Amino acid sequence: MTQGSEAVVDPGEWHVANEELRHYAAGECTPPSLWSTEAHLTACQTCRLRLAELADPAQLADGWSRLDAALDAPVPGRLERLLVRVGVPEATARLLAVTPVLRLSWFASIAVVLVVSTASAHLAKAVSTPIVFLALAPLLPLAGVAVSFGPRVDPSYELAVVAPLQTFRLLLLRCAVVLSTTSLLSFAAALALPDYGLVALGWVLPSLTLTLLSLALTPRLGPLTAVAVVTAGWIALLAVTVHPHTGRSVVFALGGQLAMTAVGLSAAVVLPRLRSRFESDRHPDLVARRVTRRTP
Repeated sequence: MTQGSEAVVDPGEWHVANEELRHYAAGECTPPSLWSTEAHLTACQTCRLRLAELADPAQLADGWSRLDAALDAPVPGRLERLLVRVGVPEATARLLAVTPVLRLSWFASIAVVLVVSTASAHLAKAVSTPIVFLALAPLLPLAGVAVSFGPRVDPSYELAVVAPLQTFRLLLLRCAVVLSTTSLLSFAAALALPDYGLVALGWVLPSLTLTLLSLALTPRLGPLTAVAVVTAGWIALLAVTVHPHTGRSVVFALGGQLAMTAVGLSAAVVLPRLRSRFESDRHPDLVARRVTRRTP
């Protein structure tokens, strides 16, 4: 073999010169020499071994570490990429993307509920209010709130707990996403009820109010119990106020809508004052869950 800038030649074979290998190992090789060197290294084990002897061990280890990190990095899903594209920070988008209620099964179940309630409204031509639809639509966000955060219902709970994001803010973000998605689906279903006019939109204010009430009760009762209490109260309210023949309820009249607005505003005023209650239970929940898992 010859040394220097000339190629190292074995009988019947061509190899990269030592000087070119040194430039390549140092990252100083430029095209077209870079291209021919890389093409040759792909097929020549001898030159790869020589390159390993010339390369800086620390630089080589750093390269492998960066390669491992790149291979192990999670691939963002469609929802996460969409959130980032509209301006949501990457860390926040990832936490929102793993929210259980943002899965296809959730949207499918919501769609089924809306289709059934809309169909029942078309069949019940005797009543002047689509009461089944108006009763179910405000409950859809509550189901999302119930499974948006908590050690028992959220499989990504531990990830959310250790994330550099306040629990209160994360819960509000997830609830906002749940409320917006369910509202869009409910609006689409309301368009299928043109005969009822604006009455078909009577669920909007109750939906927002019930969601705020469940959030306000969450620090004391927990997400599941809070949603259960609010749901039971909503059903009881409709059972008392709905006329059995016409399907009308004072809840969906002007006075009822104003009352729901007042209740929702009250819950919205109280909610920020409960911020510390959301944060205080953050780490104990995580510890309790880990202890439960390790207990035989």
